[in-house]
Amino acid sequence: MISVVDHPRLGRVILSQSPRARRIAIRVGASGDVRVSFPRGISQRKASAFLESKIAWVEHARERLAVRRAALPPALPPEEEKARIEELRRAAKADLPGRIERLARQTGLRYAKMTVRAARTKWGSCSGKGNISLSLFLMTLPEHLRDFVIVHELCHTVHHNHSPRFHALVDTLVGGREKILARELRAFSIR
Repeated sequence: MISVVDHPRLGRVILSQSPRARRIAIRVGASGDVRVSFPRGISQRKASAFLESKIAWVEHARERLAVRRAALPPALPPEEEKARIEELRRAAKADLPGRIERLARQTGLRYAKMTVRAARTKWGSCSGKGNISLSLFLMTLPEHLRDFVIVHELCHTVHHNHSPRFHALVDTLVGGREKILARELRAFSIR
């Protein structure tokens, strides 16, 4: 069940009751939109009350996103953007296959195949069959963060979720620095 409400301070808010939700969660999208997801068995009234208790957090998240958007370089003209993407694609195809092979050997983790895509929403993903897809925009990251993303995806070949066991494996393979690297990665945006 999804409903849209016009909140007096936050504007348009989507309330989404989902069978997959395990708890009440608030997500602030890149454009500042607000979505409250909550499990069955929780009333819309209770989800709304939770949102009310988190208004300051939502406003702070919107401010952080606005600062991040303002820091992004201006969009390139279409032809320049196309050339930039092709340059990144060539660099990714030259770098990423060898990098994932090396990291798979070092970690002892195995994957089925690797593809490079122009994904703008995720740095990488891993299918249930162990196929790893990496964004060509990884080439805009420092090398140690490229390695971190690849190790993260390789760990999904063992744990197809973000469970504590998954994070423990990632943390072990990156020398106890998972949280530090994840925080550093969040400072970058795919563009």
